[in-house]
Amino acid sequence: MEADFAARLPKAELHLHIEGTLEPELMFSIAARNRLALPFPSIEALRAAYEFTNLQSFLDLYYQGAAVLIEEQDFYDLAWAYFERAAADGVRRAEFFFDPQTHTSRGVPMANVVLGLTGAAADAREIGVDAAPIMCFLRHLSAADAMKALDEASEWLHLLLGVGLDSSEVGHPPSKFAAVFDAARQAGLRLVAHAGEEGPPEYIWEALDVLGVSRIDHGVLCLADDALVERLAAEQTPLTVCPLSNVALRVVGAIEDHPLARMLDSGLNVSVNSDDPAYFGGYVADNYRAVASGLGLSDATLATIAANSLRSAFLDEGATLALLADLDRM
Repeated sequence: MEADFAARLPKAELHLHIEGTLEPELMFSIAARNRLALPFPSIEALRAAYEFTNLQSFLDLYYQGAAVLIEEQDFYDLAWAYFERAAADGVRRAEFFFDPQTHTSRGVPMANVVLGLTGAAADAREIGVDAAPIMCFLRHLSAADAMKALDEASEWLHLLLGVGLDSSEVGHPPSKFAAVFDAARQAGLRLVAHAGEEGPPEYIWEALDVLGVSRIDHGVLCLADDALVERLAAEQTPLTVCPLSNVALRVVGAIEDHPLARMLDSGLNVSVNSDDPAYFGGYVADNYRAVASGLGLSDATLATIAANSLRSAFLDEGATLALLADLDRM
């Protein structure tokens, strides 16, 4: 693979938690600005803690880091740092997740979260990134708490692209949030959900049939269910796969074991994304490079994955065709 091919590919990033882009340097900087003490003596000590055994071990550290985010400027700075990195990685469309409950539960006003992130997203157009936020509900909390978050965001729903479902998957099936997703649908929001990362294939069925989502985030465990694979392939349901995340959280043992190639061979609509790149060792172009080297994927296959990402974005047909034309000129 040409050295910068992965970064030059025009692509969409569809599975990116903005709080998961909080690099240690920015975390320490914002903590100092807000006069907060971190439970780590140095940036080096913080990075040394990035050894995860599963999803929960990561989430424990993730929520500690997010606690430095308080003011609108904090959320702007967080998002802007990501958009600059995304632009360098060839991201032309970023549909990024944020977790308001992580912040409002600490007394941070919803306005600080939404206005900081959407302000940065608006400015990102100046550097070639078309960005739109997706508000995620924390599935380890109650459905009532998720509905409260949706209500608290009602003033700013016109600034949001959609809603999603994230956090601890096992024991929290998508059906738990059926009423919340019905309300979001009635509000005109797009619907996506994490399923099939650590949870069983049944969670993917529920996300599709109970929540009515248009995209499945992760979905790598779909391969355990032949009927599900047949359906996902027939309907070309987008699966937003995050290879380096799957390795970091021990979903797979090594990048060479990742099922991405098998998913493509099964006719699935798979894109490559970075999930929580500050914690998992790589942004989106790093993920493209990892699967290219670890799975022996050709440049043509990487271009197919990039095309999948563009077609799977919530864009109008004209915008999609324009981005695909840019990709064809590669």
